[in-house]
Amino acid sequence: MADIRAMCAIGLSGQLGLNGRLPWEGNKEREFVADVARFFEVTRGHVIIAGPATIGSIPAFAYEDRTICEIRSTHHPEEVLGWFPDRVVYVGGGPPVWDVYAPYIRHWDINRLPYDGEADRWFDPAWLVASENGG
Repeated sequence: MADIRAMCAIGLSGQLGLNGRLPWEGNKEREFVADVARFFEVTRGHVIIAGPATIGSIPAFAYEDRTICEIRSTHHPEEVLGWFPDRVVYVGGGPPVWDVYAPYIRHWDINRLPYDGEADRWFDPAWLVASENGG
């Protein structure tokens, strides 16, 4: 059985996204740069599954030392997770993906960043409850 995890950064009010990107994308302040570096360090050697938009934002270098798999809404989570037995799988991709995969996620790694601006996607604490209840 795969070890299913999620890793995300959120703003001070739970902000996740803005116009299909991270609201703080491109911010060169230390905390933001460190968050991106940590994501690539922690996921090294593991699997990342995500929807097309998130997969499209992953830089080419990341494919060298992790397995990256694009998922679609037509894929059932148990099918997808079955592709990676005995692996650590990070579920990425924001609200549409986490709405479906939250019951399977056993560990949430959430980093709160010092961002308190605009967003159109928000972290939903119900995902954590879905994880605890196993669906």
